[in-house]
Amino acid sequence: MTTMKDYRTIVVGTDGSEFAGPVVARAAWLAVRDDADLVVVCAFAEMPRRTEAQNVRTLGGDPRTGQVLGREAAGRAVEAAMATARGEGATVSASLLLDGEPSKALIATAQERAADLIVLGAIHDRSLADRLMGTVATEVTKRATCDVLVVRPADDRGDLEVPEDAPSG
Repeated sequence: MTTMKDYRTIVVGTDGSEFAGPVVARAAWLAVRDDADLVVVCAFAEMPRRTEAQNVRTLGGDPRTGQVLGREAAGRAVEAAMATARGEGATVSASLLLDGEPSKALIATAQERAADLIVLGAIHDRSLADRLMGTVATEVTKRATCDVLVVRPADDRGDLEVPEDAPSG
């Protein structure tokens, strides 16, 4: 008979998108339930300041990659995630802005913090890029050494139909 254990450290990824709030809320709920520390991670792509200032997006990046464009947008994404987590009553032990690829950032953080669980969101991307390269959720579930919870959107907004000729990242 297997015994279930409580989570002690939970890592949650955020990209500042509309869907990130429910993902963080789920991770925070689990952290409160298990009295676990919550670590918020946002992976971003560093941009020259001038380019970042001209970036018309206020938050987020390409929703298929989970990577935020620029440190400023990543900071706003983490602030929103921390507000959500605290609103749920979770203890946020760290919030990290990491320049790099999201799946690597989540896995490295989970290993460094000896996390028991990684929580991340995943949309239903049916694009050619998704089929060829995979998604953050796919990479994390393949490589993580701890439990992984993939949170899906509550409605059909999570289905992202991307044309085959759309530019990828």
